[in-house]
Amino acid sequence: MTATLVEPRDPRERFAKPPFPQGKQAGSGSSNQLDPPADYGESTYQGHDRLTGRSALITGADSGIGRAVALCFAKEGADILFSFLDGDRDEQKDADETVRLVRNIGRKAIAIAGDIRQKSFCTKLVQETVSKFGRLDILVNNAAFQQTYKELADISEEEFDRTYRTNVYGTFFLTQAALPVMKPGGVILNSCSIESFVPKDELAPYASTKAALVSLTKSFSKLCMEHGVRVNGVAPGPVWTPLIPATMPVEEVRTFGENTLMKRPAQPVEQAAIFVFLASDDASYITGEIYGASGGKTPF
Repeated sequence: MTATLVEPRDPRERFAKPPFPQGKQAGSGSSNQLDPPADYGESTYQGHDRLTGRSALITGADSGIGRAVALCFAKEGADILFSFLDGDRDEQKDADETVRLVRNIGRKAIAIAGDIRQKSFCTKLVQETVSKFGRLDILVNNAAFQQTYKELADISEEEFDRTYRTNVYGTFFLTQAALPVMKPGGVILNSCSIESFVPKDELAPYASTKAALVSLTKSFSKLCMEHGVRVNGVAPGPVWTPLIPATMPVEEVRTFGENTLMKRPAQPVEQAAIFVFLASDDASYITGEIYGASGGKTPF
């Protein structure tokens, strides 16, 4: 039997390249207002039953990398419970769309609104996952907050606190809550960033939280392996998500990703494929690692 040849694609041309017509977005941004649209893997990702029967808890899966991870996990056979920030109409609409996409594949999807800055909500997410699915196999600490500032003096105490409590405290609280209910073979994945290693001056609070997550990932990997649970991080470079036009100046959004070797930003599905690999048994000997996915910008 002769196999059908599938020609490889030039990675520079696979997805949209700047300049982008996208304008400024309010709040945390909305996926359905992205121009060009983000690719979450609806038609570009094919599953291979690598996560069949498993359940995953993902924070911030209403859009961006989180949505792509939820969709690709579902295509691999996993059921999904995810969180999104409450009190935002656009985020509710995006969360509803993630639920629709996952359920269309035939997997279970549950969305819970709340704030991972609160330890009680993090504990609730873990309890709900076990209650609804009977188990928790994969935790993806993905939700994050960022804001750009030209002057250090412009960063308020409230803003600094929000960034750390969302990006670092939430990850810590969820890992604390999840580990006791995870069986050997469980996986914890943390969304780190190129900013962990090459921080931009206008993203000082955000970059420092991502550096903290790199350190936590390596510490967690040692503590969690005593329970047979692997812990890894993914460090994306520029990724085309609603957070970009919501938190960055319009002139930077227009050329977003142009400074990579690919001359374009990543699409969320390109990051999700790495999360799938790290969550699967194919990565059974990998823990305490930070996987760079930055279009050639990661300095290690």
